Amino acid sequence: MKNTILTLIVFFYLLNTGFAQETMIRSHRLTDQVTEKISVLKSDKSTRQGLYQAVYLKNIAIASGQFDKDKKIGVWHFYDTKGHLLQNFDYTQKTLLYEAVEDTTSNLRYFVDKLLTDTDRTTKPVKAGGRYFGYLSYLKLFKLPPYLQNINRLVSVAVMELLISPGGRLADFKVHIYSGNYEKSFNINIDTINEEDKLFIPATVNGDPIGCRIMIKCLINNDDGIDMF
Repeated sequence: MKNTILTLIVFFYLLNTGFAQETMIRSHRLTDQVTEKISVLKSDKSTRQGLYQAVYLKNIAIASGQFDKDKKIGVWHFYDTKGHLLQNFDYTQKTLLYEAVEDTTSNLRYFVDKLLTDTDRTTKPVKAGGRYFGYLSYLKLFKLPPYLQNINRLVSVAVMELLISPGGRLADFKVHIYSGNYEKSFNINIDTINEEDKLFIPATVNGDPIGCRIMIKCLINNDDGIDMF
């Protein structure tokens, strides 16, 4: 009997260790203010496996979840830069579980090509990842050209403009620079964006999907890039 129990213990130990894969933590700077902590396989450091966390200014978690074989699985949690919960998204079921109410202090604005009435029922487009982390991947796609790198950051702002189709895909991406009376717009090549980052839950009017432009006010940082407020 003891031998049978011991045999079963060894069997289950070997079974578990056979399926378990050794991992390690890698850190990567996502933006000037955000660092990723990614669990990857020791045998293949390009494959994400296990816990993921993104941290703002080294001490505020803004995203956490799990990877399995480089795919996001289960429920992920997303926060703003003050640690307030913005969104819960289930990547296994591809389902939005929670989206925090957006108030007038938000730096995001939404515009549809339709004259709305007081009786229209509307929903905004939603990006998996929430209203902060969900848009960080777009920031690294823009740098000030050399002829604008001396502009005064204190009187300058950038505005990201994203056009989301009724089908819930990124259709166009621009960055507008405003500095005093100066204004310049730049078209961003969306072919450089991975497919997951192009996907949104589309805006609706009275239950029908509709195209929508998202305008996001950003600051210009000292590295000639842009960051969200």
